[in-house]
Amino acid sequence: MIKAMKNPKIVVIGGGTGLPVVLQKLKEKHFDITAVVTVGDDGGSSGEIREQMHIAPPGDLRNVLVALSHLPKVYKDIFQYRFDGNKALLSNHAIGNLIIAALADMRGNVYDAVQELAQMMQVEGRVYPAAEESVTLHAVFKDGTEAYGETTITAKRKMIDRIDVQTADQQLPKASRHVVEAIMEADMIVLGPGSLFTSILPNLMIPEIGDALLNTTAHIVYICNIMTQKGETENFSDAEHVRVLHRHLKKPFVDTVLVNIEKVPEQYIMTDDYDEYLYQVTHDFLGLREEGCRVISDNFLNIHHGGVFHNSQKVVDELTYLLSERNS
Repeated sequence: MIKAMKNPKIVVIGGGTGLPVVLQKLKEKHFDITAVVTVGDDGGSSGEIREQMHIAPPGDLRNVLVALSHLPKVYKDIFQYRFDGNKALLSNHAIGNLIIAALADMRGNVYDAVQELAQMMQVEGRVYPAAEESVTLHAVFKDGTEAYGETTITAKRKMIDRIDVQTADQQLPKASRHVVEAIMEADMIVLGPGSLFTSILPNLMIPEIGDALLNTTAHIVYICNIMTQKGETENFSDAEHVRVLHRHLKKPFVDTVLVNIEKVPEQYIMTDDYDEYLYQVTHDFLGLREEGCRVISDNFLNIHHGGVFHNSQKVVDELTYLLSERNS
């Protein structure tokens, strides 16, 4: 139980499918939640809208809004509905993506569109795009070659040495309004779960966000992925995930790492149903200690819909315990 900390401030940074899962459970705790969402996606419906309307991709923002919404399920289902591939004009577009794009067009930017939608959808906390314009990922691979764009980078299936981000006019992106303030005022920062190079690092490579993480007094927790990912973290251990984070910000900054130690059943290894999966992340607890991290290892495994996910209840229980420790 958290004592004397009435409403702890938690900032969760990331994107993809992992972030909403944790946010749904955090919402039940009624913490003061801020979600900072990546804007580097250039594939699928989000990529098409980004390309045609020159706005930040809406997909990850849509999923986070739904995760934190208190609307009845039927309304959230409508927002999440995706037209099938046979509908030529709207093929594979999610209704929520189109609504965000429409509001961004009406209000002049994605930031104001998301804030307005957050009110309409009775969102618990705040949802901010990491930047107010889309960013393009730039990767330098271990062999010295380079690539631009999330889908191109992952398709190369090469070992990534480092990434950075830039705007359409090849400038360094600026953090969205209130993001730095939220990080500096937070009691806890949560990174992940999510793709290391394409969901988490793109946010951290926005200079103002990276600097804020190095200077905040918040407890910084990294939720390590359970599985390695094609074209990103092939053959990575948990310690290698953290080393990459620290190398990109040129300084250790992660305080605690949550690591799953439950074995993933063989039938979920190398599955084609979820195209990022390869093998289970290996453990290197000595390496994590060398990075200055406290390690919390437990059975965080949750298998459903044929995929491997984090048990969000257990994750949030650990985050709650860490907050209570901080306040004791």
